[in-house]
Amino acid sequence: MSFDTPELSHPKSKKELFVVFTLLALQGFGGVLAVVQHELVDRRKWMTKAQFVEEWSVAQVMPGPNVANLCLMIGGKYFGLPGAMAALMGLLFAPLMIVLALAILFGGVADSPTAQGALKGMGAVSAGLIIATGLKLSTTLPQNPMGMKTAILFAVLAFTFVGIFRIPLIWALLGLGLVSCFITYRALKQLATKLDAKSNSEGP
Repeated sequence: MSFDTPELSHPKSKKELFVVFTLLALQGFGGVLAVVQHELVDRRKWMTKAQFVEEWSVAQVMPGPNVANLCLMIGGKYFGLPGAMAALMGLLFAPLMIVLALAILFGGVADSPTAQGALKGMGAVSAGLIIATGLKLSTTLPQNPMGMKTAILFAVLAFTFVGIFRIPLIWALLGLGLVSCFITYRALKQLATKLDAKSNSEGP
C-alpha cells in the first residue's frame, strides 16, 4: 500500500522558529494541540500528519509539557541547540508576560461568578478542540504498522483506563506504551524481512 507524501517545507531561520511558536502559544487557550497540528501540518507544512502523530507521541511520553518537548525536537532538528532554544523561547515568552498580567488583574475578580463562568466555558471549548484534533489525526491510523484495528484497540484501551477507570497516566503509558512498542517492533521486523526476501528473489 502506498501513500502520497505531500511536498514539505521547513523553517528558514531561528527567527522564523521563534515567531511561529510565539503565534502558536498566543492561540493556545487551554491547550495547543489543535493549533500546533493546524500550524505545523496544514499551514506551514513542516511535517505530514503521520510525522506529527509520531513526534507528538514521543513528546507526550517524555517528561515535561508535551508541546515544549515538541518545539525542542523541531528546533533541534533544524538548527541544533540554538534552534531548540529559539523555539522554546517563542513558546514561553509572550504567554509568560500575558499570564503575569492576567494574574495581577484576575486577583481582584477571582470570586466573581462571571469570571468563573468564563473559565468554565473556555474549558469546554478546549476539550472540544482536543477531541476534534484527535478525530482529524485518526486518518493516519491506516498507516500505523500495527494495523488499523490494533491501533483503534489501543486508543480505546487508553481512553478506558485513563478516562473511565482513572488509572494514573504514567501507568497507562508504561503498560500500553510498552506493549504497543513491542507489537510495532515485531510488525516492522516482519515487514523488513518480507522486503528483503522480495528483493533477494528479484535478484540483481
